[in-house]
Amino acid sequence: MNQNTGKYIIFIGGIILLIGIVMYFFADKLHWFGRLPGDIRYEKGNTRIYFPVVTMILLSLLLNLIIYLVKKFL
Repeated sequence: MNQNTGKYIIFIGGIILLIGIVMYFFADKLHWFGRLPGDIRYEKGNTRIYFPVVTMILLSLLLNLIIYLVKKFL
């Protein structure tokens, strides 16, 4: 293991910590996340199928932006 691996593990841990803090303190304000227009929901009887298409696209764009910024400044 080299020194860069340790930096990446610390960075990933910091990201997970920040996500946890946001979810803990702002969960009531983020009720829209996962219920965006374009997310596919099917409910009939006891069957529930949910495909969060737009939510995953938004999350993917956000994560790509974060990764781009980290690579640019590290």
